[in-house]
Amino acid sequence: MTGGRIIQGAAWLAAAAALPRPALAHHAMGGAAPATLWQGVASGLAHPVIGLDHLAFLLAIGLLAAAAPARGLRALGLVLAGGLAGAALHLAGIGLGPVEALVALSVLLAGALLLAPAPRPAALLGLAAALAGLVHGHAYAEAVAGAGPVPVLGYLASLTVMQAALVLGAMAAARWFGAARSVQPRRLAGLAVAGIGAVALGAALLA
Repeated sequence: MTGGRIIQGAAWLAAAAALPRPALAHHAMGGAAPATLWQGVASGLAHPVIGLDHLAFLLAIGLLAAAAPARGLRALGLVLAGGLAGAALHLAGIGLGPVEALVALSVLLAGALLLAPAPRPAALLGLAAALAGLVHGHAYAEAVAGAGPVPVLGYLASLTVMQAALVLGAMAAARWFGAARSVQPRRLAGLAVAGIGAVALGAALLA
């Protein structure tokens, strides 16, 4: 299988995941907050995959990281740190405004970066990664709103691990198959991810 097909496959997987789904997509426990440690862990592992727009964002970060691993790993760290900060804000009752729309905008930005012909300044990318992580983390925390501290800790730990695994997996696949710097596959992936962001933004604005 060629590197281009790997990236196209990842893009179409994310696109399929972005199709409208019921509200269950944001709650692995069927709409209820997890009540035990293991329910929290299971919900955290599932959420980045069934959280549709989150999945597209993470795959895009992995593909971006493949072209510049050192910078990509720093961006991943900022996304994860921002995510934990955003979750903490949500659990503390501090809002960030229209979070779902902001999440969609971050997906659009990730798609635009895949389409961009030249790398952007490291400081700008770092800031964007941290802010994107913040809004994604705030949205993720909705799944454990009202849960006790034990399931919340299990959720956040497994959520962080799963996000890192998805990004690193996409990064490793792109590098392994030699697609890290291939222009056409990156553009196809960028178009798919940007399209996902546009659909998600439209849904958020119409909700």
